Amino acid sequence: MPVELIPGVYWVGAIDWTLRDFHGYLTEAGSTYNAYLILDDKITLIDTVKKEFVPEMLARVAEVVNPEKITYIVSNHVEMDHSGGLPETVARVKPEKVFCSPAGKEGLSRHYKQDWPFEVVKTGSELSLGKWTLTFLETPMLHWPDSMMTYLKEEQILFSSDGFGAHLASSERFDDQLPDYPPDYPHQVKKYYANILMPFGALILRLYDQIAKLGLTFKIIAPDHGLIYRNPAWVMEAYRKWAAAEVEPKALVIYDTMWHSTEMLAEAFTQGLMDAGADAQMHHLRRSHYSDIMTEVLDAGLLLLGSPTLNNGLFPTVAEFLTYLKGLKPRNKAAMAFGSYGWSGQAVKLINQELEAMKLKMAHPGFQVKYIPDPEELTAARALGAQVARENLKL
Repeated sequence: MPVELIPGVYWVGAIDWTLRDFHGYLTEAGSTYNAYLILDDKITLIDTVKKEFVPEMLARVAEVVNPEKITYIVSNHVEMDHSGGLPETVARVKPEKVFCSPAGKEGLSRHYKQDWPFEVVKTGSELSLGKWTLTFLETPMLHWPDSMMTYLKEEQILFSSDGFGAHLASSERFDDQLPDYPPDYPHQVKKYYANILMPFGALILRLYDQIAKLGLTFKIIAPDHGLIYRNPAWVMEAYRKWAAAEVEPKALVIYDTMWHSTEMLAEAFTQGLMDAGADAQMHHLRRSHYSDIMTEVLDAGLLLLGSPTLNNGLFPTVAEFLTYLKGLKPRNKAAMAFGSYGWSGQAVKLINQELEAMKLKMAHPGFQVKYIPDPEELTAARALGAQVARENLKL
């Protein structure tokens, strides 16, 4: 069924109950592809859905109005989970105009190679639908060059595309309707930010400045994934904090191990962090998913990364995680490397090179042992854990 946000504005998207992977991001709770229908003199569809969910979306539209009566389509984002349904929808609806950003037109034309009736809009462009007005806000690289948001001016509703989203399949459409709200959904919002939007904090702060300059206020924020916010102040504040790269007195020990020697060190470091009063977590890279670890990295102030040396290099999962971490451009964090080795011992040096490339603060040159750590080495690791926690976290 469609869901009414306010009289005349409806959610008509699709629910993907079985999605478990979103280009490497563990979507353990599924997702939604949100599309919105505005009834006015010019009936308007805001975004579409992933290609295979078009029948579900159009069935919801049909419960409100004959889809052929849609006049305009707004495409906020070219990524295929939102635009994949455009070819079928445009063919069915035959809209007068398809509104998108300049980069959106380029991207849609390249993806679908269709001669659609594009109308390019920029920040501040307005579109009268009759009694209501849409205002457009370009948000390039949040998180594609084409991204934009659409604002229903009179009702103060922001259709925020991938901004403020989360991956969660649910029978509820609003964040305040979940039975276990607020603990679970804010975590999904944090996970989404950490794994998709973390590199773009400076752009998000710039967007907030632009919102203030334009004098925009929001009664409802309606993203393209997850739930709709009827009281969006909390998510706006969370994004401000994350975009500013504010951290907590939290430390993560992230590692993999071959014959438990590196794991013994990880346990000793974790105990040392706890001795100093840090909020400490230990993550084995073959037992915790990278996207879940990144959720915790988002507001951690200290990272300890451990690897055995394998074939004169890093253990493969550690190398893979460092690549994932580097792409998300963490800021305001200290870090150090540790590990064990049998004969060559390059892992700590190689981790340090990656940490330096990320411009993270080096908390220590690194700690490594040959073969199995003895009690004195474990004691030293525990003491070092406490030391780097006290020196790098506000405890």
